[in-house]
Amino acid sequence: MPKGVPETVPEDGLTTRQRRNQPVLAVHTGPGKGKSTAAFGMALRAWNQGFDVAVFQFVKSAKWKVGEEAAFRTLGRLHEETGAGGAVEWHKMGEGWSWSRKPGSDEDHAAAALAGWQEIARRLRAEQHRFYVLDEFTYPLKWGWVDIDDVVETLRERPGNQHVVITGRDAPPALLEVADLVTEMTKVKHPMDAGRKGQRGIEW
Repeated sequence: MPKGVPETVPEDGLTTRQRRNQPVLAVHTGPGKGKSTAAFGMALRAWNQGFDVAVFQFVKSAKWKVGEEAAFRTLGRLHEETGAGGAVEWHKMGEGWSWSRKPGSDEDHAAAALAGWQEIARRLRAEQHRFYVLDEFTYPLKWGWVDIDDVVETLRERPGNQHVVITGRDAPPALLEVADLVTEMTKVKHPMDAGRKGQRGIEW
C-alpha cells in the first residue's frame, strides 16, 4: 500500500469516504513484544481525535501498574477538566470490574472473564464507546473461558463506528478471519534471551 493508496478498490457501492470511515477490528498477536504497546498507541491517537476510549485488561494482575494506565487516567482527568481529547475508562480483572468476582480459583477467573466479556458486549450493543482495547483477550478465548463464536458474531454485528483492538498470543483463526487488520509480532531478539529482566520505562 504505497503512500497510503490501496492496491485495489472493491466494487462494494461505497464512496471513498464511506469506505474510509468503516469501523476497524484489529488483532495484535504473535510471540513478539509490542502487542499491547501498539494497541495503546492506537488508543492514544483515538483519544486525540476526541474518541471515548475504554481499555479492558483480561490477564494482567490488578496489582500490576503499567505506565499506559497512569498516562491514560491522567488523560481522562484532563478531558474531564478541560474537554481536551476524549473520555477514558480503564478496567482490570479484580479491580474496577464491579460485575466480576474476586481473585480465586480457575473457575472464578473463567467466570470473571465471561462476565467481563458480557459487559463489553453490552457496551458494544449500546455503542457506549468509540474505541476499545481488549488487552490479552486472546487468552480467555484460547482457554475456552469465553465462546469464540459469540465473540465473532458480536464483533461482526456491532453497530455504529466502534473500533476494537484485541491483543494476545495465539489468536483463534475465527477471530483473525473476521478482523480487518491483523499484525503478528515476531520476536527476533529480546533482552530476556540474555538473562535480563523487564525494566522500568520499557515494560512498565
